[in-house]
Amino acid sequence: MEIRAALIERPGEAFHMETLELEGPKAGEVLVKIAACGVCHTDDVARRQIIPVPLPAVFGHEGCGTVLETGPGVKDFRAGDRVLFSFGYCGKCPNCRSGHPYACLENRRLNFSGAHFDGTRRLRFRGEPVSAFFGQGAFAEYAVVHTNNLIPAPEDLPLELLAPLGCGVQTGAGAVLNYLRPRAGSSILVTGCGAVGLCAVMAAAIAGCTEIIACDVVPARLELAKELGATHILNGKEVGDVPEAVRSLTGGFGADCAVDCTGVGSCVRASLVSTRPLGVCAVVGATQELTIHVENDLMGAARTLGGVVEGCCVPQLFIPQLLEYYRQGRFPFDRLIRYYPFGEINQAFADTGAGRVVKAVLTMD
Repeated sequence: MEIRAALIERPGEAFHMETLELEGPKAGEVLVKIAACGVCHTDDVARRQIIPVPLPAVFGHEGCGTVLETGPGVKDFRAGDRVLFSFGYCGKCPNCRSGHPYACLENRRLNFSGAHFDGTRRLRFRGEPVSAFFGQGAFAEYAVVHTNNLIPAPEDLPLELLAPLGCGVQTGAGAVLNYLRPRAGSSILVTGCGAVGLCAVMAAAIAGCTEIIACDVVPARLELAKELGATHILNGKEVGDVPEAVRSLTGGFGADCAVDCTGVGSCVRASLVSTRPLGVCAVVGATQELTIHVENDLMGAARTLGGVVEGCCVPQLFIPQLLEYYRQGRFPFDRLIRYYPFGEINQAFADTGAGRVVKAVLTMD
């Protein structure tokens, strides 16, 4: 079938709308009419080839929509079902079978190779194969997606609201609730108050942290962090020494734990050394280079620096949990979202990069 999709052919170029050919679903896959797709920093770093993905490619990995057709062997979904997308995993490796699909041994192939679950491609442009990011390629009117990527969408909430849950929202919230698991009454530093960081702030409030320190350089985001549960805010441009500022807010010891969402090596180090001895720092941003003094910053203080992928979650279990927090008014992630028509995809990315919007979501209709 012919579909309209936002295509990238060269590293870093603007998205351009093209007509592509999409093959139907094969074993274990479904065809979905896309309703909306979130704009994520991971799409941008892959577009610029900081994370290499074969080009040409259709990016987009926070999609949601309605199932139109199912492939052979699909039993859990049928035409008409509402679904949202998350990352792909094999379901068979030791990590998947032990409840850690985010650490699937085939994670890179299934999410960054451009191919679908079976290693083939469903998209073509002018007769040539096109990569589908995360096995989705959800910056499009339609997508073929493996059932491992799918989460049933509840009927009581609009599809366009659900789109960001499959990556950015679950990453920030899961870094706190699934990885750090702070005890009630503890302190936490969240560095980088974009969508991921603000979800971490809300999760810290859910966990019962009594000192939630938010750090960013955009005043509007810091004010929003306060509204969403931060007890203290730090503007990185105005604070000369962030770790010292954190220590001054935590009795001189530092935070019990930290989440760094910036993707900037110097910020990761500052987040790490802002924690007290035995502190834990979770890194969720796509950070490339990091320089630390292992004795002073890590080992000597018995700190832990950990990489967090997709919030260390099983999306099919964690996303319904987050939605229940949302219904209770404890996780108002809808306050982060601004919607853009699909044709304004480049504006959505520009506004996100400039800090004018926290979470952009493209609507396809």
